[in-house]
Amino acid sequence: MKQQLRPVGIIGTGKYVPEQILTNSDLEKMVETNDEWIVSRTGIRERHIAAPHEATSDLAYEAALKALDSAGMKAEDLELIIVATVTPDSTVPSTACILQDKLGAKGAAAFDLSAACSGFVYSLATATGFIQNGMYNNALVIGADTLSRITDYTDRNTCVLFGDGAGAVIIGEVPEGRGFQSFDLGAEGSGGSLLNIEAGGSRLPASHQTIEDKKHFLYMNGREVFKFAVRVMGTATERVLTKAGLGKENIDLFVPHQANVRIIQSAMQRLDLPPEKCVINVDKYANTSAASIPLALVEAAEEGRIKEGDTLLMVGFGGGLTWGASVLIW
Repeated sequence: MKQQLRPVGIIGTGKYVPEQILTNSDLEKMVETNDEWIVSRTGIRERHIAAPHEATSDLAYEAALKALDSAGMKAEDLELIIVATVTPDSTVPSTACILQDKLGAKGAAAFDLSAACSGFVYSLATATGFIQNGMYNNALVIGADTLSRITDYTDRNTCVLFGDGAGAVIIGEVPEGRGFQSFDLGAEGSGGSLLNIEAGGSRLPASHQTIEDKKHFLYMNGREVFKFAVRVMGTATERVLTKAGLGKENIDLFVPHQANVRIIQSAMQRLDLPPEKCVINVDKYANTSAASIPLALVEAAEEGRIKEGDTLLMVGFGGGLTWGASVLIW
């Protein structure tokens, strides 16, 4: 007899972005670019940049406090912490362990998950599985990145694209018929070189030469990543809807990864979605990697765009190459 899984959903939300804003006009003074070019090709107008004293765990901490408050929980109630990030404070300890200590969540297991911009959805799927099988009763899931620390601000092709931020959710048991209905995760490792940081790992450790050659900055083949994104955003959304037994007409709110407005618009056309059913905030935050989807989700919740019983579809793509999608009934 098949075991009945507990319904698991989001019971608290929070977000944080640094105070400093870097506008397109600011970038015009740094590299050869202009506001019209950036907006027409990406939809981005500004991005938030972490202060010198802020690390990824600091951004995650602020978002976590708000999520705990939203859920009516204390840090000591947490049983699991997952931080999705590609910009950890350090290799060891994990950012999740640093955050656990900052919060005082002494009873929680903690680890980082690395799937780039898809990391938040990957983390949701991981935490949901733990709770459904009864290993834990709740989890703090955070997408947090400080991409400004791995961005080359002399490269006009990439420096306009990225920003910093954190989005957090508390997940736990919800009423029957609500919560996560399906996930679709995938990877295309053969495309890893299209979006990568070449140095800093065991293959190419840090050295004077790697620093001089700027191999610790994010590299992206924009044209090829764009094509990959348009393709997988469509196929992943269709698969995750099928798994949930739903159609595109059932979507009340579409929450995509905020990398490029043209990629989002392509996905909307494929799903026949009107603008009011899509969350777009890439103009304010740019691409914040793992923080992108939770920032969009939390902002929509704060603005009253999500009501109980709504069907949400979240989908993202990122380095790896990876993708992740989820259907959630709020």
